[in-house]
Amino acid sequence: MNVLEIRGLGVDYLSNSGAVHAVADVSLDLRRGEILGLAGESGSGKSTLAHAIGRLLRPPATIAGGSVTYHRAGGPAVDVLALKREELRAFRWRELAVVFQSAMNSLNPVSTIGAQIDDVLRIHVPDMRRKARAERAVELLQRVGISADRRRSYPHELSGGMRQRAAIAIALALNPEIIIMDEPTTALDVVVQRDILHEIRALREEYGFAVLFITHDLSLLMEISDRIAIMYAGRVVETGTARALHKAPRHPYTLGLLRSFPRLHGPREELLGIPGTPPDLRSLPSGCAFHPRCRFAFDACDSTLPRLDPDVACLLNEGKGVR
Repeated sequence: MNVLEIRGLGVDYLSNSGAVHAVADVSLDLRRGEILGLAGESGSGKSTLAHAIGRLLRPPATIAGGSVTYHRAGGPAVDVLALKREELRAFRWRELAVVFQSAMNSLNPVSTIGAQIDDVLRIHVPDMRRKARAERAVELLQRVGISADRRRSYPHELSGGMRQRAAIAIALALNPEIIIMDEPTTALDVVVQRDILHEIRALREEYGFAVLFITHDLSLLMEISDRIAIMYAGRVVETGTARALHKAPRHPYTLGLLRSFPRLHGPREELLGIPGTPPDLRSLPSGCAFHPRCRFAFDACDSTLPRLDPDVACLLNEGKGVR
């Protein structure tokens, strides 16, 4: 069952020269309790999509169309884009929480970790006593592998991995149904990164929340995700299970991402990479936005915009995959 449904979502950045379509006609389903990976190069629209889901966009960004529907367990569906200010305030943290890309920047540098957890509890659960809030803060920190005495530490007194764990603890404070994680392992070394991924999987199993996990590292998503969506130039170009995308990618862009990092096991393969750079969203190529970089492109790609039907947007694809 879906906990979140996104249909035809568009986000524009308004400028003097016109609207820049940062997210265009995106439709995605997030199932209850699953980890949905969202991958793509920098500038593909991943973070903009995440901010649109949580209504965190700031001018000049604006939602140009579409819908975001949250299905509360045992309750009516919620139109997230129609929520009023107080309703939106209640929706955040209790139903949906966000772990931002840089924990050092997202945490308040002049407030202790315990105080930041306490703020969430005090505002959203006003009847909760101070002692209960303190006990909950200790419980959350211990659950993500941080000792209780660190509750009085400031962000700068913690390592990068501990700050990221603290950010996850704050997101878990109200047991939300959905957690959006926007590149939560960026700038962490591989050992700490693996610990964080293990912790996310364990917490998901324990609490049953759904995760939208955003990163440019497709190899990381193959390890943690149940399903993966690939974005390019503001559009979703392929979706599927992690296993299916790894075994038989059907969009040339997905193949390029997979062939950009070496396999640790199996026969040697040439690292192909993806030539060129992502397109300027202010002047996208005609037809398929990926065709100038695609080694499989043919004449129709220059004039026809492929639609996601049902889970890949490529004129070349006929269900046989690309190699």
